[in-house]
Amino acid sequence: MQRIAIIAGEASGDLLAARLILALKELKSDLVFEGIAGPEMQAAGCVSLFPMEKLSVMGLVEVLKDLPALLSIRKQLKKRWTATPPDLFIGVDAPDFNLPLAAKLHAEGIPTVHYVSPSIWAWREKRVKKIQGNIDLMLTLFPFEVDFYKKHQVAAQFVGHPLADEVQFNASASDARQQLGLDLTKPMLGVLPGSRTKEVQALGAVFLQTAQELKAKHPDLQIVVPIVRADLKAQLQAIQQQVAADLPVTYLEGQSRLLMQAANYLLMASGTAVLEGMLAGRLMVAAYRVSPLTWWLIHTFKLAKVKYVTLPNNLAGEELVPELLQDRATVSELVAAIASLMALPAERRTYVLQRFEGLHTQLHCDASANAAKAIMERFT
Repeated sequence: MQRIAIIAGEASGDLLAARLILALKELKSDLVFEGIAGPEMQAAGCVSLFPMEKLSVMGLVEVLKDLPALLSIRKQLKKRWTATPPDLFIGVDAPDFNLPLAAKLHAEGIPTVHYVSPSIWAWREKRVKKIQGNIDLMLTLFPFEVDFYKKHQVAAQFVGHPLADEVQFNASASDARQQLGLDLTKPMLGVLPGSRTKEVQALGAVFLQTAQELKAKHPDLQIVVPIVRADLKAQLQAIQQQVAADLPVTYLEGQSRLLMQAANYLLMASGTAVLEGMLAGRLMVAAYRVSPLTWWLIHTFKLAKVKYVTLPNNLAGEELVPELLQDRATVSELVAAIASLMALPAERRTYVLQRFEGLHTQLHCDASANAAKAIMERFT
């Protein structure tokens, strides 16, 4: 095996894919990688054929306007890789883009791996039909996913979660604040409205207004926002000028993980970041909004199969992270939820953090090395 095609569609996938690339290179140093890559993957040596941001779309309805461009990219990649076949195709998350492409490449005799199971156990379970016979190996981040795939005759292997390997549980908040140049004595709220433009559009205003109300009630409260890209920072600052111009906010260039360690509490867009907050051992509130039509479709057609949205709650089987979705993602409800965390009884606080720590231990198993080993054993 010499040449690997690999695609990630957003920041979290970029991190996972970059770690996998490095782990594969440790096993076979002359491997070359090309595909759709973010900055982390490119730094690990992957050649990016298209900007990763082109794939960073969300929702059932919202994707429609981007569909022609996405289909064009997929068509061009299929043409390139069928003309000069790679030894392996790896799709990293982004299942709505990667799985159809994997099916086309698999039909041409190219072996396929998907890293990060789509949440078909949670919603749109029929998507497993796109995996059966098209994916040679599914690498899962959570142990319960393997049984689901075995039931559907799909080869799957639990490898652990790379974030659990890298995020220290309950690391020193003071050390993190010193590294970020933040006040060591004042309480801190980390605000993370998402890593996509549409997430910031959906949650930026309500998150900043929530922070403003909390700041009014707790004058010492530090409000800190990490931003992954310059355009998202400009977008959020423009929103702030409209809804919370007087709110003192410290914007960080990236460093979201260090911020989570520095914060007392987190207000977050539901997604991979919530899992990272759990792994860091911080109390948080998760929120999410999609278009009204997408929300209607999810509920009308019963697309969701699980009780909870966030991974910590699904892993635990109980609500450890308050979830405020769609119409509940309002300033008043978010303020009340954060206030409840601030006033959480010691017994409940200890229980939640102990559950977080147990889940951290379960997922901490050198995932990138396990994934690379599974790939090399099967395809070489």
